[in-house]
Amino acid sequence: MSLFERYLSVWVFLCIVLGIALGQGMPTVFQFVGRLEIAQVNLPVGLLIWVMIIPMLVKVDFGALQEVRHHLRGIGVTLFVNWLVKPFSMALLGWLFIRHLFAPMLPAEQLDSYIAGLILLAAAPCTAMVFVWSRLTQGDPLFTLSQVALNDSIMVVAFAPLVGLLLGMSAIAVPWDTLLTSVVLYIVVPVILAQLWRKQLLARGQAAFDAAMAKIGPWSMAALLATLVLLFAFQGEAILQQPVVIALLAVPILIQVLFNSALAYWLNRVLGEKHSVACPSALIGASNFFELAVAAAISLFGFNSGAALATVVGVLIEVPVMLLVVRVVNGSKAWYEAKG
Repeated sequence: MSLFERYLSVWVFLCIVLGIALGQGMPTVFQFVGRLEIAQVNLPVGLLIWVMIIPMLVKVDFGALQEVRHHLRGIGVTLFVNWLVKPFSMALLGWLFIRHLFAPMLPAEQLDSYIAGLILLAAAPCTAMVFVWSRLTQGDPLFTLSQVALNDSIMVVAFAPLVGLLLGMSAIAVPWDTLLTSVVLYIVVPVILAQLWRKQLLARGQAAFDAAMAKIGPWSMAALLATLVLLFAFQGEAILQQPVVIALLAVPILIQVLFNSALAYWLNRVLGEKHSVACPSALIGASNFFELAVAAAISLFGFNSGAALATVVGVLIEVPVMLLVVRVVNGSKAWYEAKG
């Protein structure tokens, strides 16, 4: 794990500070940026999101889907947690904490938007950072690759219906045209472009591919941080008025990460799966494709929305919480492999 990735939360925090300062100091500049949109898609942000997502998807080898049959128990557990437990549990936690327990401390007009952001965050299984988490736990690389390829394949067809269902269950209006546009722009098109690029790079040999990935890999994080600066330039006024909002939004995200990772880890043990599979299964089951969530939140609800802010809180706590999960699964290997 690179130094930059390890301290991602620090860079995110600095982007929050920088974005708020720039937004307060140069409001007309960011108002102009906010108006640069076509069909509800902000052009600067759309470009940044492509730069953010495509290099990650180049790493995904859909040919690894043939490995799925070798890890059916681990794959089954992860799919169960990713697609049936995590999104619905997050919708429940959002309803409990945002609409009820924390409602008096949050702006009433943003409650639905906060819940929508939490749902978007939970409905997109992690893609890129999973490879880092798996490596830190000595996870089975073929399992990790096949699971990511399978999740990305499912996401193309399941993300929009799942988000639409959960928003509807939460009594939040579903902008279906914008939702479907977001799926095409931020999942379908990037997957196609990334796989074409991957094929071209691999045609030059594995060494050339690895060299290219080392070069383009930092683009994703740079684009993410630039997007966060823009977002917080728009969110600054609301955050300065109610700084406690970020801490309150972190509570349901933290609970769902810990719950889902523990559930996936325990289910793999019950089913007799290897520790090298259970670890990445738990981490994939708990982490989120926060880049996609941020993109969808901005497209659906706008820069100034609570949904966009909620997804960014997911970015803020992702690395420290997942490193905690890594430490727990590594430290519990003896318990995991104990008989009975």
